Amino acid sequence: MVTIDGKLNPAQILVLGFAAVILIGAMLLTLPIASKSGESIGFIDALFTATSAVCVTGLVVVDTGTYWSGFGQVVITLLIQIGGLGFMTMATLVALIFGKKITLRERLVMQEALNQFNIQGIVRLTQYILITTFIIEGIGAILLSIKFIPIYGLWKGIAYSIFHSISAFCNAGFDLIGDFKSLTPFVKDPLVNIVVCVLIVSGGLGYSVVLEILQKRSFRRFSLHTKLVLLITGILAVMGFIVILALEYNNADTMGGLPFKGKLLSAMFHSITPRTAGFNTLPTDKLTMASIFFTIVLMFIGGSPAGTAGGVKTTTAGVLLWTIISEIRGKTDTEIFHRRIPREIVSRCLAIVGIAGALVVMVTMLLTITEKGHSFLEIFFETTSAFGTVGLSLGITPKLTPIGRIILSLTMFAGRVGPLTVALALASQQQKNKGAYKYPEEKVIVG
Repeated sequence: MVTIDGKLNPAQILVLGFAAVILIGAMLLTLPIASKSGESIGFIDALFTATSAVCVTGLVVVDTGTYWSGFGQVVITLLIQIGGLGFMTMATLVALIFGKKITLRERLVMQEALNQFNIQGIVRLTQYILITTFIIEGIGAILLSIKFIPIYGLWKGIAYSIFHSISAFCNAGFDLIGDFKSLTPFVKDPLVNIVVCVLIVSGGLGYSVVLEILQKRSFRRFSLHTKLVLLITGILAVMGFIVILALEYNNADTMGGLPFKGKLLSAMFHSITPRTAGFNTLPTDKLTMASIFFTIVLMFIGGSPAGTAGGVKTTTAGVLLWTIISEIRGKTDTEIFHRRIPREIVSRCLAIVGIAGALVVMVTMLLTITEKGHSFLEIFFETTSAFGTVGLSLGITPKLTPIGRIILSLTMFAGRVGPLTVALALASQQQKNKGAYKYPEEKVIVG
């Protein structure tokens, strides 16, 4: 990867920037004032919580609503917002407020953070992202307050509405309901379910997609990237809804006792939340085995690039799916919506999935060694949730050993910044080697 002025390259700045924010957040959360008991939680648990917040994951070792004080909850909210928008976007906001000029170096880092092809208009894009984010989160908070204020009172209801709106849009999955319940008390509530789902999808689509939808407002005028994101997102949402509804319809521990409206709402919610959001309205540990495995698949795919979501991304899954379809049809190129995907993009997608799969396998193996007393499925689920920055759990997170918490913290960090950084590193290396010589071609037998 090319460096800037002989210094750190943009990818390294992003990684170190996220690490610095996590470290500052962990130090703040270790303060006695951060807990309701007035006692320090300890550095490892504070680091785990800060990593989960900045990486917008949602895995927690203590209940957010009952353990943390108002100060601690405010710190977590800020960490979620910074992690969701990206620290460079927040740094740009501060620079704009104080009238500071954005340098070329900063624009290059912003370009990498937002997954853009060039730096032209990058500051304006960042401004649009900030404005759009705060408007969407504000609308979400107002709508949620309709339900939360009558339940929790005026000020607490407003605070809860703001927190959950930010957490949902940033795909973080943190909640303040208490006792690790997430949003299960609202499983039959249409307002909470629909608002949270819309916030999750809005944040998970990617900022460039949301802005393009708002500006062009016509599917035919959308770029191939936006079309592919919307198509794969729609397919996964519909398929998830049908599968979860079918598998859990008669499960007495989840949907069995719900009215038909509650079944529909919970199926819709659970088809969307594994796409890196982490909220749940059904008890995750009570799902059928088939539903748990299907949820793992959704978590691994995740959301879309240049947004708040994690996973290998919808576009990666879409490109690989259409590559298979094109191969079956006997076509040499990957074709989507009458456009041809460059071969280097297909190779990059394969690399991302391969590296992500290897990471999940390696972490799962390590946790089977360090976390005795938990089933393989529980550990596999937890690992995929951490890598996809989802936050769903089968209930083993608070029971993890200190070494297990450190391993998952690193996994969350890798899931937030790893695939993007690896993809861009591959792109730079490919650009560097375009003029290099080629070896003789020879075929091998596959399949």
